[in-house]
Amino acid sequence: MADQTAERIAGRRRAAGIYGAIVTAAILTAAGGQLPTLPLAVAVVVTLLVYWTAEEYAELLGAHVHDGKFPGTAQVVAELRATWPMVTASYVPLAVLLLVRLAGASPVTAANAGLAAAVVLLVYHAWSAARVARLRGPKLIGATCAAGLLGVVMILMKNFVLVHLH
Repeated sequence: MADQTAERIAGRRRAAGIYGAIVTAAILTAAGGQLPTLPLAVAVVVTLLVYWTAEEYAELLGAHVHDGKFPGTAQVVAELRATWPMVTASYVPLAVLLLVRLAGASPVTAANAGLAAAVVLLVYHAWSAARVARLRGPKLIGATCAAGLLGVVMILMKNFVLVHLH
């Protein structure tokens, strides 16, 4: 039972990291050319905190309320800890965003650098999750490439919107 719980928590952490990287990339895609750098970084963190809170509220209420009883504080804290990587997944892309901007790059270039970092993180999380799932060979490559493709699509969307629709 303890092994199943540990595996479930590890799986939730991986899923939260993937989701956090996707949301980070999506925000950098949507707002990267619209907001100055610091407000963009704040928008990413605030959005992730809102998503994280909403996700956990829905999960706890939908899956853990039994016989009219809410889960105990220990279970709530454990669930929140398990999914905190949704928020921390933004740290590296945001550090890249801020460092590139501080180095003198334009806000759009800094946003693109942060987006590239988010895509690399997404690919890493997908590869890591696929390895834990014991995928090998073409299945491992396929799962990893699917994440990379998702990232490339976000980059293309961002640049298409900035160049052609703005």
